[in-house]
Amino acid sequence: MEIEAWFMDGSDEDQRKPHKLDPNQPVSLAELEKLGVFHWKLDADIYETDPKLKQLREERGYSYFDIITIHKDKLPNYEEKLKMFFEEHLHLDDEIRYILDGRAYFDVRDKEDRWIRISMSKGDLITLPAGIYHRFSLDETNYTKAMRLFVGEPVWTAYNRPADEFASRQKYLASLQVS
Repeated sequence: MEIEAWFMDGSDEDQRKPHKLDPNQPVSLAELEKLGVFHWKLDADIYETDPKLKQLREERGYSYFDIITIHKDKLPNYEEKLKMFFEEHLHLDDEIRYILDGRAYFDVRDKEDRWIRISMSKGDLITLPAGIYHRFSLDETNYTKAMRLFVGEPVWTAYNRPADEFASRQKYLASLQVS
């Protein structure tokens, strides 16, 4: 099944709501790929032994992973972390997330700086390229369990916007010019 994504409205209402425009303006996987965002649908029930995940990790060099449960009863400083995840930011490395349970949203900026909301549910694995402005939110279920994957050692540093001076941001903007 293809992932669901759409352009967001400008509402400041609860970040966990869908925020679809009226009428809805869906965004296709092909459009996301032009922004450097890639998606795979895997079987999260067998993530520990999944040959597809193993192959993807080998092909893309994802040598490290951990698992985070984002729920008020499971994550220390829950409210603080949610606010931090929802701050618009970028990373100097790709961000790779695999939803093992629950649901969540990743919001990314398009070429015209408009927000696109990507709905993630169990089995969705997504990669966001280094240098793309993005943010993360739970949906109204207030729960997700996700695998965080990295090439090499994990790097947790987020650079809040504006962060245009970084080489990864400049490289990302240059990649948009050729697509």
